[in-house]
Amino acid sequence: MTSSRRVRFTYDSEHVRQPVIYLVGHKFNVITDIRMADVEDDFGWVILELDGEDDEIDRALQWVREQGVRVDPITGD
Repeated sequence: MTSSRRVRFTYDSEHVRQPVIYLVGHKFNVITDIRMADVEDDFGWVILELDGEDDEIDRALQWVREQGVRVDPITGD
């Protein structure tokens, strides 16, 4: 089943320069659409929408968590 899911990635200084969003789009069959972001040298966050099959989105989010990035769901408008 295809769906769209909004999430927030929060990065610490160790992960802020890693191209996690780029890699998610290339490693997994999902489309990433950045809605808002604030990335500094030592901290950052991004709200993005992931489009794709539910299972593939789940796999992508699990991989992101394994990279040390915090992932929080965004609910509501």
